[in-house]
Amino acid sequence: MDLGSEETSSFLSDFLEKCGGYAVLDGGFATELERHGADLNDPLWSAKCLITSPHLVRRVHLDYLDAGANIILTASYQATIQGFEAKGFSKEEAKDLLRKSVEIAIEAREIYYDKFQSRRPVLVAASIGSYGAYLADGSEYSGNYGDAITVETLKDFHRERVQILANSGADLIAFETIPNKIEAKAYAELLDEEGIEIPAWFSFASKDGINVVSGDSMLECASIADSCKNVVAVGINCTPPRFIYGLVSSIRNVTNKPIVIYPNSGEAYDGQTKQWVKSTGVVDEEFADIAIDKWCEAGASLFGGCCRTTPNTIRAISKALSNKSSSIVNDDA
Repeated sequence: MDLGSEETSSFLSDFLEKCGGYAVLDGGFATELERHGADLNDPLWSAKCLITSPHLVRRVHLDYLDAGANIILTASYQATIQGFEAKGFSKEEAKDLLRKSVEIAIEAREIYYDKFQSRRPVLVAASIGSYGAYLADGSEYSGNYGDAITVETLKDFHRERVQILANSGADLIAFETIPNKIEAKAYAELLDEEGIEIPAWFSFASKDGINVVSGDSMLECASIADSCKNVVAVGINCTPPRFIYGLVSSIRNVTNKPIVIYPNSGEAYDGQTKQWVKSTGVVDEEFADIAIDKWCEAGASLFGGCCRTTPNTIRAISKALSNKSSSIVNDDA
């Protein structure tokens, strides 16, 4: 979906209006693939299933649509041309797998529409993970790429992937779990240099509730996103729920664009052991209550879940937002 600059700026606000003022994203993808039996102990992580079990990818998309999601993200977060080539695939095969991630999500949307005769607004967002995600060593949770990695290095790394996904039939691109300012800058410059017109959002990760995971200023990173004409929303993902309110409030100081938030369960990821470390976390109903009572108040308008959240989480958020939208309508009556 290529849009002119004026249409791009209104793209998400128009969508939110169709959704009743708030939109629901899907939740953790790898968690659900594993629940359905997938073995993701692989550098490709969830993208492995594009090769071995695309039917499970489709099933997870459908689970989240059933739970009330208005936006489903493709299984391409850790899907890169370089990563597929390292597994022995040719460049053309790697490109086809990227396109396949979008095709599966679009197919799931059509299956959902046909099954339930529903025309609830649903967008497909092509997921792009960071360079650190490709490294599969936990770098996305530290944002420390070393001095050898520059803006130009990152643009070259992401260029073909962005071009392919921008022309894949997705409705927008989700640049997710951005760990540092340098990668945000690379994405913004790349979108401009390549003349990409598809809408996008930039979503950052934080582990202290103040900065992105690298220690770079969240405000500076959000400002980069705000200045990019393609970016229709700015937000936070894969961050503990307890930090979201403060981060949304901070981001609202530097942008008037819609704010998207999809926290993780509150558990911490150990990049060395590749395990999630349990914490008190939140249960689905509490997660939804926080989303409505706090995050709406702070200024967010798109809500979902990241790692370790489930369709039950999204169902609870969808129900809570539906109740809120109904309350607003009744108050205005």
